[in-house]
Amino acid sequence: MDALDLARWQFGITTVYHFLFVPLTIGLSVIVAGLQTAWYRTGRHEYLRATKFFGKLFLINFAMGVVTGIVQEFQFGMNWSEYSRFVGDVFGAPLAMEALLAFFLESTFIGLWIFGWDKLPRKVHLACIWAAAIGTNLSAYFILAANAWMRHPVGFTQNPETGRAQLTSIWAVLGNPQAWSTYLHVIAAAFITAGMFVAAVSAFKLWRDRPRGDDAPAGGERELFRKTLRVGMLVTLLSGLLVVYSGDHQAKLAAAYEPMKLAAAEALWETEDGAAFSTFAVGDTEERLNHVDITVPHVLSFLATGEASGTVEGMNDLQAKYEEAYGPGNYIPNVFVLYWSFRLMIGLGLFGVAVSALGLWLTRNRRLPGNRWFYYAAIAGLPATLAANLLGWIMTEMGRQPWTVHGELLTAASVSPGVSLGEVALSLSLFTAIYGVLAVVEAGLLWRYVKAGPAHLVPDRGDGADAEDADTPVPAFVY
Repeated sequence: MDALDLARWQFGITTVYHFLFVPLTIGLSVIVAGLQTAWYRTGRHEYLRATKFFGKLFLINFAMGVVTGIVQEFQFGMNWSEYSRFVGDVFGAPLAMEALLAFFLESTFIGLWIFGWDKLPRKVHLACIWAAAIGTNLSAYFILAANAWMRHPVGFTQNPETGRAQLTSIWAVLGNPQAWSTYLHVIAAAFITAGMFVAAVSAFKLWRDRPRGDDAPAGGERELFRKTLRVGMLVTLLSGLLVVYSGDHQAKLAAAYEPMKLAAAEALWETEDGAAFSTFAVGDTEERLNHVDITVPHVLSFLATGEASGTVEGMNDLQAKYEEAYGPGNYIPNVFVLYWSFRLMIGLGLFGVAVSALGLWLTRNRRLPGNRWFYYAAIAGLPATLAANLLGWIMTEMGRQPWTVHGELLTAASVSPGVSLGEVALSLSLFTAIYGVLAVVEAGLLWRYVKAGPAHLVPDRGDGADAEDADTPVPAFVY
């Protein structure tokens, strides 16, 4: 093991950890804004309570996302200086736009939203949370555009003297087909996770605080969480449909720009016309063949090319092509990781979507499911969709290997030359320990406020409505 191996582990750990908070922040910002909009339009007290309850959980998650995101920036200069030197001129523009435009917009209006409850008119205060939500989602686009450039570099030239990539068109980078397609897919997956978060929390509160007896009335917090349960499941279901559409487009882009990743995700060793989709495979990466492969005919070709008889390149042919173009080396990524990441991502994501579809049916006409298995399934949907998001990110990053910038810069050439194995081991150990502590803090805070419920934030008036004038400031969070 050398410094490169540990640097890759450190980047993987910090990136996956950070991405636990990203989808929740992206999706919850819009859901909270939607709940506050419902309160503004209807005046119903339960929507105010839901806004403040899920708003508190959103803020906890947002703070953790900011803290862990900062570490990502430090890593580029610490462990990956050669990578930073190569991409710096290109990444400078989109990342500066993310920080100066999107993140400042997001942070400023979140601050106004937090401290403006008892100071701003409702319409202005509502605009603040929507501005923060827009900033959050806009921020994601600039970051994903930079990441998409690593998989399909466009709008640049390489300086022959310095060896650095130099930006020639920021619009080519921002308009990269990999960028907007990835953004659509990531945002839809984020809303699946955020919707499932709202549904899981609501299911937990409904089951934990359920009245004893089938004829007990569904009032107070039960009615509030019945509505938020349906909101979360509706967001998850609709986002699932968008994920299917964007995932189909992602497969076609992978066939065009990252054929090796697509082939590895399917354990496809030989080029095929009318390639089948693999549902279960056992193979040997040394011999480069599959001993067992259960497939569905023609599906992979249709996903990759739009035609059932389309040609999909296999890893053996691609390896030979890359050796001819870039020189000797192993250009095949970790097939086991990609193959199973892809299938687990789909399976776990579809589990959350299926639970949501079932839940919407079971809660129609103001009903609440009486069986505990549904509440357990709804709660389990949250870790399932979180894991699906993480596996999708792992597939994206591992599928690009052995490149950091596809066709331009190898990962082995990206590591900082002056960083020793001991230095990386020390920072990896410290970061892992600190992140472990932060995970306990995050889980403790979320658990504390979920258990407490919305009553400690906005006392229940019991009349089901808010009679205050629409322009009258409302009280801040109650602690």
